[in-house]
Amino acid sequence: MALPTPAPTRRALYYPFHLCHEQTLARLLTDYASVHFRDYMALQLTPMSGTTAYQDRMGQYYPKLVETGRIVQGYSVSGPLDAGAVSAVDRDLADQAWRDIFHQSLKNDRRFQRGLFDLSHSFAVGGSTVPGPAALLRLLEDQRATRACSVELARTLSQARVAPEDGYAYEYALALVKTSAALVYTVRLCAQHGLDAVTDSDVHFRLLERTCSRDGISLENRFVRREGY
Repeated sequence: MALPTPAPTRRALYYPFHLCHEQTLARLLTDYASVHFRDYMALQLTPMSGTTAYQDRMGQYYPKLVETGRIVQGYSVSGPLDAGAVSAVDRDLADQAWRDIFHQSLKNDRRFQRGLFDLSHSFAVGGSTVPGPAALLRLLEDQRATRACSVELARTLSQARVAPEDGYAYEYALALVKTSAALVYTVRLCAQHGLDAVTDSDVHFRLLERTCSRDGISLENRFVRREGY
């Protein structure tokens, strides 16, 4: 007689987004006792600049999974970055290998691109509005991959982006900071709650692998490849 398959005991944190595809969720629930989700990350660079949070959660779509403890949600990652997070983000942004992964992925990975910039219509940059494709060409300029960036520079640019180039520089810097900050919170939450990091985004997986390798972070990091969805 075949022995019963042991129930999974490990717990996973899905990153870097606050929602995931139902097929990814189904695969994760097969391998993990529970899947944990952060809330939407509304990053506050300065008191007057940042991003706006969405209020939806995975539990709204799968309430029974919340009731049974298979989905755990409500991890807040919004607000200003603390000193430790700023230092961690700045290490990513000063790492040319990390920056190269980011920039090449921005060029070649549509899903990654869409997650950072809404270029389907016109794009507001600086003091003007330009067509999305034209804005994308400016954002993908090769010199952006090697131009120094930091959280402080992003804050400065957020307050002085009247000229078009300042606007593009700000949008690119904000995208860098948002991407890194999401990974910083991933490392923190996994360490605090004893969770494995799991994602179906190849780009974020590779970026987090680079961060962990560079900083000597021990973290179980898993990539779930999306096939056909």
